[in-house]
Amino acid sequence: MFRQEMSYGRDLVRQARLFPVVLVLAALAAMAAPALAAERNVAVFDFELIDSSLEGQMLGEDSAQTARLDKMAPTLREDIGALPDFAIVDTQPVEARAKKQNLQNCGNCAVTFAKDIGADIAVIGTVQKVSNLILNINAYAFDVGTGKQIARGSADIRSNTDESWQRGIDYLWKNVLKTQFESLK
Repeated sequence: MFRQEMSYGRDLVRQARLFPVVLVLAALAAMAAPALAAERNVAVFDFELIDSSLEGQMLGEDSAQTARLDKMAPTLREDIGALPDFAIVDTQPVEARAKKQNLQNCGNCAVTFAKDIGADIAVIGTVQKVSNLILNINAYAFDVGTGKQIARGSADIRSNTDESWQRGIDYLWKNVLKTQFESLK
């Protein structure tokens, strides 16, 4: 019996010596956990209009349509930013350079711009206007490290109104892009 009590005492001393080591390891593991689940930084660039209706050439810029176009990227930024593990990067530092380009046809310049501002993902988009009745909203996401497309989607809308554009971008996010972004984690 006495021997068993001595053995227990030695074990207790050994465990007491290991406690600080275990405590430090636990603290390091807790600090490493956020790094393992690091946020992916996303740069969402302003959407561009592709007007194949010729209306713009004949009548000039439509201010209401421009205002709708200007709402596309902020809406998508808000949606992506609401997902866990994604953070939105401000594109303002490269905005002037991006506006000088056609981001759809510039040889992945959006990826370069996104890299310059510390993003992991570059998102570009267009609204193609065939007529006042037929429009199409498109968005594409690229991995900045590889330049490869990692998400894409399209939504056809009918009618050139605030409501139809908002419904279109909402549909594109909820029914197409969201699941693609969630699978990137």
